[in-house]
Amino acid sequence: MERKFISVLLAWMELPGLAFAVWMLICFYAPVGGYPNGKVREACTSMIPCHGSSPQLLPKHTITVNGTEFKPGDSIEVHLSGPVFEGFFIQARDAEHLESPALGSFMLADRRASQLLTCGRTKNSAVSHTSKAKKQHIKVYWIAPGDAPKRVQFLATVVKKYRTFWVKIPGPIVSQPNALSPATPLHATSEAVATSHPVSYLSKPGDDDAYLCVGEDHHVHTVTAYLKGRSPPVLDSENALEDVSWRLADGLLQCSFRRSIHLPAHKGRFNLNASYYIFLADGEASEGGVIHKHQQQPLITSGMYNVTGLPQDIGGSRSPRLIKAHGALMFIAWITTVSIGVIVARFFKPVWSYSFLFGKEMWFQVHRMLMLTTVMLTGISFVLPFIYRGGWSQQAGFHPYLGCTVMALAIFQALMAGFRPSRHAPRRQLFNWFHWSTGTAARILAVVTMFLGMNLAALDLPDPWDTYTMIAFVTWHVGIDVLLEIHSYCLIRKVEVIEYDRVQILQSLTSAEAEGRLFKQIVLSIYVCGNIVFLIAFLAAINQI
Repeated sequence: MERKFISVLLAWMELPGLAFAVWMLICFYAPVGGYPNGKVREACTSMIPCHGSSPQLLPKHTITVNGTEFKPGDSIEVHLSGPVFEGFFIQARDAEHLESPALGSFMLADRRASQLLTCGRTKNSAVSHTSKAKKQHIKVYWIAPGDAPKRVQFLATVVKKYRTFWVKIPGPIVSQPNALSPATPLHATSEAVATSHPVSYLSKPGDDDAYLCVGEDHHVHTVTAYLKGRSPPVLDSENALEDVSWRLADGLLQCSFRRSIHLPAHKGRFNLNASYYIFLADGEASEGGVIHKHQQQPLITSGMYNVTGLPQDIGGSRSPRLIKAHGALMFIAWITTVSIGVIVARFFKPVWSYSFLFGKEMWFQVHRMLMLTTVMLTGISFVLPFIYRGGWSQQAGFHPYLGCTVMALAIFQALMAGFRPSRHAPRRQLFNWFHWSTGTAARILAVVTMFLGMNLAALDLPDPWDTYTMIAFVTWHVGIDVLLEIHSYCLIRKVEVIEYDRVQILQSLTSAEAEGRLFKQIVLSIYVCGNIVFLIAFLAAINQI
């Protein structure tokens, strides 16, 4: 059965770091295996096993303790239990800073099933399995350190089998006797948040307040979580939502809930009396509630909004502004300026050979201006994805590689034109061939690159409209080019042969070309108008994302 899930995020927009990208690269591309012997020190910080799959969302295992208070040096009995599992990883961390290192030390109750590990500088600060033998219950003892924080929470990662695991299952919080009790939440609530879109977690998050609705077996689970960087959602140990309701019909999943405006006892929950960007993303969920990566960008509000304000249609976009600008500039450069510049240079030398602009032939000045504009627009557009991603994109397939090739060819073409030999120089013919072949290769690769880029998640123009429209543009350009080639050929064949005293006087090619001046100017005007129509269509599609 197909399962859907929803999450609504209130997020501060931040540029992503490279740490998670590097971690993902190591996990998915390095030759790694599992850890059946429990030596999982590499996962001390993230508690995420490098098993090449996403963690399950809804935990089925529980952590229990034999007390709720402790003093430095006290021993607390910790139990991990649930359905049969093969591996586990238990730590205790500062409840106010769950990303902090493991603290305290553990003692074992069964050395055959569990073993001690050292995470960071703290000896015996974690416990893991000794083998992948099936187990349902683990008991260990945690010794509180002398410098323990006021509140400590136990976390566990559980592996059912290699690709089925849960990360950072939240356990109970234990406190020192003098720790302040969490403040009671206010009962004022915001308006119920409802959505009819299946959504997932954010592709470009910072530290985010997340609300997930996950559909599974004709039932919907609504949970709270928080996101940090590009890591999977970390579920709250306590659900702060009230009046939860849901509806699943006609392929649409709807969730609504209420929560207090202020939740001081729930770390990671934002106060709702401030303004935030709101993210809405959708994707698939499989058995166990595991969330799969969304196939398109999240819907992101264009501005910051206060969710406790009056209801309004705030709209949003699934494509970041930098990526929109990247696509728009590339369309302008490779649909409009370069195409017109090539047509002018190829067919309008005879037509504008006696017209001058700034001391040079008009056709040459128009061609040069359009081509320099193409290089400038391509250069500006080229850097925008790197600014947005903060580096190289590993998820964009061949698009960035081809884009770099097009950029290199465009720069090489401009540099080569700057060293153009004179018209009658011996190397002019060689230059002409290099100039033509480099430009043609750049144009062909640019079209292929645009085909690939239109369907990437960051832009994702309407499909199959984008493909058909790009095919129509290529057909339009090739058709105009073929028409002008046929016209030029016909002019060459239309040579007047005047026989007078056995002397043949041939009308020059330049004169024959000049006869078709009006026809070429009409075709050029139609071609420019057609290119502008295609450009407007693509720009409008980008604006609508």
